Amino acid sequence: MQGTNGMAGRPRVISNMDSSISELGLGALAQELCAGGDVSPLSLQYGGRPLPSRSRTAALLELLRSILFPGYFGQLELPEGRLRQNLEAALATAYTQTETLTRQALDFVYAEARGGVSAWHWPEPSESPAIAASFVRSLPAIRLLLEADSEAAWLGDPASVSIFEPIYSYPGLRALTAYRLAHGLYLAGVPFIPRLLTELAHSETGIDIHPGARIGSSFFIDHGTGVVIGETTVIGNHVKVYQGVTLGARRFELDSAGHPVKGVPRHPVIEDEVTIYSNATVLGRVRVGAGSVIGGNVWVTEDVPPGSRLFQARPRREHFEAGAGI
Repeated sequence: MQGTNGMAGRPRVISNMDSSISELGLGALAQELCAGGDVSPLSLQYGGRPLPSRSRTAALLELLRSILFPGYFGQLELPEGRLRQNLEAALATAYTQTETLTRQALDFVYAEARGGVSAWHWPEPSESPAIAASFVRSLPAIRLLLEADSEAAWLGDPASVSIFEPIYSYPGLRALTAYRLAHGLYLAGVPFIPRLLTELAHSETGIDIHPGARIGSSFFIDHGTGVVIGETTVIGNHVKVYQGVTLGARRFELDSAGHPVKGVPRHPVIEDEVTIYSNATVLGRVRVGAGSVIGGNVWVTEDVPPGSRLFQARPRREHFEAGAGI
């Protein structure tokens, strides 16, 4: 037996904290949180299918960034003459991770027929290998789009020192990378993962692009903070938007039960070569014609003809003497 200074044999002293915990009635609290049991939409035990891992989705996004732009992101080694082999290995990993996350997402929505998910027509979980393969094969085309986006940023921003700077450092390119990756999975019918990819970028950049939006080539988001682009938005080629721009819905249809009808076009159509300045708001299924300029803080809820220039009214300067006219 150890002496009085040893740990063995020393009586355990119940601290005030232990006493406080025992008085909480944790069993009753746990029972209250279990209300609804397995059918509760706040419990994911029903069906035994876990949601795809957020951390693994974030890791996949970083891996894909390193594949699209090796040397800019990630830990992809670039020894002379080995780039092709290293990319091939990275692509194999990307395929495996995409297939796993896709299968988990599809397994979940089929097992968890709750919260409205059963109303959608998802692919079968058995289709996850084909979806992942198609996604990986699309990466060269996605990189071409991102190269055009980077060039648009370089040409559209006098502060950009080279075409490489937007790729490496601009939040707009970071958000667009996540969006363009997510968009293909969205079109393939993969649940959860596309939105999680764009929301990861949203949390990093303050730019909120729904993966369902359709965005053309050479898109430039300047500064970016606070930009919101809704699910059914359509954006043409060579479009430029500034910080705080909202391309949103003015209203949405409800079904007989009062629930929003899914998939109805409700966001703007922005044609080619449109510029939308900071904090402008374009709402509803309106069309902004090609070559138009929407000034800062302008509110648009009607169609805009091609070549238009919409700005706020000019401030009026008045001169008052001794308070007259105020």
